[in-house]
Amino acid sequence: MVTELPYQINKAALVERIAELVKNKKVEGISGLRDESDRQGMRIVIELKREAEPKKVLNSLYKHTAMQSAFFVNMLALVDGQPRVISLKEALQYYIDFRHQVITRRSKFELKQAKARAHILEGLKIALDNIDKIIATIKKSATAEDARRELMSGFGLSQLQAQAILDMQLRRLANLERQKIADEYAELVKTIAYLEDLLANPKRILLLIREEVSQLKESFGDERRTEISEEEITEFREEDLIPHQSVVVTLSQRGFVKRVAARSYRSQHRGGRGIIGMVTREADAVRLLVVADTHDHLLFFTNRGRVFYLKCHEIPADISRVTKGTAVINLFSVTDNERVTAMVALPDFEPGSYLLMSTRLGEIKKTTADKFAAVRSSGLIAMDLEAGDELVAARLATDKDDMLLVSQEGQAIRFAIADLRAASRTSGGVRGIRLSATDQVVGLGIIRPDSYVLVVTSGGSGKLTPADAYPRQHRAGGGVRTFKLVEKAGRVAAAEVVSLSQQVMIISAEGIVLQTPVKEKDPKQGISTQGRSTQGVRLMRLDPGDSVVAIASFEKEPK
Repeated sequence: MVTELPYQINKAALVERIAELVKNKKVEGISGLRDESDRQGMRIVIELKREAEPKKVLNSLYKHTAMQSAFFVNMLALVDGQPRVISLKEALQYYIDFRHQVITRRSKFELKQAKARAHILEGLKIALDNIDKIIATIKKSATAEDARRELMSGFGLSQLQAQAILDMQLRRLANLERQKIADEYAELVKTIAYLEDLLANPKRILLLIREEVSQLKESFGDERRTEISEEEITEFREEDLIPHQSVVVTLSQRGFVKRVAARSYRSQHRGGRGIIGMVTREADAVRLLVVADTHDHLLFFTNRGRVFYLKCHEIPADISRVTKGTAVINLFSVTDNERVTAMVALPDFEPGSYLLMSTRLGEIKKTTADKFAAVRSSGLIAMDLEAGDELVAARLATDKDDMLLVSQEGQAIRFAIADLRAASRTSGGVRGIRLSATDQVVGLGIIRPDSYVLVVTSGGSGKLTPADAYPRQHRAGGGVRTFKLVEKAGRVAAAEVVSLSQQVMIISAEGIVLQTPVKEKDPKQGISTQGRSTQGVRLMRLDPGDSVVAIASFEKEPK
């Protein structure tokens, strides 16, 4: 409901503009538009479609129409004949100076007029006292000039007084009222005294300015019809027109990235085949998956230890979940020998939060998140790597949490994040887990209260283990067993710390995605909870030659 418009905005033109925008599909979500204005006031009704988001529609109208307008104050004034830009305080001072000048000139003029009138009244009083002689003098004079000279010489009148007597009609001269003249003369004497005192005391002029401004306020100071706000007019960016939505961002081995609405993937029971999440090219495979909000910040970490930044909504959206997406080289400048190995989604760069990074050979590093708030388009160094090593995982955490490193051969180590020293962005890491010559890190998780560790193998097997089953150790140890590997299950492909209320997405190299809840109502259909040194159960049925490459957890959106 629009009940008021900015100054000088034509209502009919605005309605026509909105209709045009809807017709051209520049503003979406509007199903009806009508003008219901009458004698009671203005009223424009904009009806929305059921699936429309009111905030998004309103922001679009603010951006594309004059429903929000700015009126700027140009504080340019002529000061002593010269144009100057002045402040509000200066403007008030110049106004006071101007009013001081006006009142001074006005008072001088009124004083001059009052003295002139008093002079005339003094002559009339003389005429009233000598009324018979005045009339006789006028009657015997041959001309008006003679009469004026006689009055001036005979009664001591000035030329103005004599002329005022001559200009009056005889009947008025004969019927002059003594009391009326005396009262007017007395008032004039008071006025003259007041004006002379006012002109002699500038402070009294300032008091008079205040009184006059107060009178103006009483006469014209009605209620404000507009709001005075310290906020400037809102500048609407493209981001303001994008609704909040949970999306799945996937990245392939060959560097194709895309985002698809999370609701495109239906929830299934464990052990299912999943659905197609991406059509992959020959020799290509899905490598990373993260669930984020369209307004989240996305950090892309490469194997060479560099980081790139995008807003989630800046990744081209794909209506279909089976498309291959857009090459990352079109979004940020990665080199030929560089590939993205980790993605982190975060709502904001909050103080006290850290980004944890892990390398393939078991080094870890902790850096404050705000160091990544301003990433230039060419990227930044996130971690200095040893020769032959590469960055494989990154997570957001705080000092209150514990971290868990999981290796490909089923080892895991847990230790407190607070024990890690925060390092600069360009520095290297420290030893996190001691690995065998054939082992490497495949998972980095953040342990919080009542969390579980989900471990999934390349063959589609997996299990849940309470995080409390992993003892807290010092970093750089060999860790403990987290999965009993058998030939048909393959090696550990990914690990994630989850809660029982979350959903899990498992994605294979061929682009097949299985979404399943961590906990089912029927325990037999859910992900099995087992000890650390167990084989797990089948979570996803894979085609021959296919394998699990990534998992992601997220809170399911309410319907």
